[in-house]
Amino acid sequence: MTSETIMSIFLGIGLAASVGFRVFLPLFALSLASYFGFWELNESWQWIGSLAAIIVLGVATAVEIFAYFIPWVDNLLDSFAVPLAAIAGTAVMVSTVADLDPVVTWSLAIIAGGGTATAIKGANAAGRMTSTATTGGLANPVVSTLETGTAAVVTTASIFAPVFAAILVIIILFIIFRIYRKIRPRRGRE
Repeated sequence: MTSETIMSIFLGIGLAASVGFRVFLPLFALSLASYFGFWELNESWQWIGSLAAIIVLGVATAVEIFAYFIPWVDNLLDSFAVPLAAIAGTAVMVSTVADLDPVVTWSLAIIAGGGTATAIKGANAAGRMTSTATTGGLANPVVSTLETGTAAVVTTASIFAPVFAAILVIIILFIIFRIYRKIRPRRGRE
């Protein structure tokens, strides 16, 4: 496995994690990176680097970011975004992974890409529901700001420092796992 392949895997995992925070932001950033020749995408995914894709993904990114600042609308978006995150996480992984057998690429994309995006998006949706239930939606814009900021940081790290992005993803997943362990009901202590 070449260093290019390893870096492409780290890029894909980082962008998939970012998809868990904002579905379109990492796709838009990948589109820009491809358009300006910073990252080479798989042959069948080169369309992501087209001007049309940049425009469409840019508009979708702006709409998504602003819509998440509207309490209750954000919860509605999460109902669509959780399954969409699985698809987008898989897609960014497939589009970026270089020089691997298609079976390995798709397996990695589904497990690492789609799985990571879904885990993070599911945790975010649960957190937003908790915020809505406890504050009537008043704290949701703060939650949205944190999510968008995290998506931007992880996306930027993925494109410019993929190894660092992979480390950030591990830290994020560890934090999510710790929170889940603290809030899940304990069996046998009822």
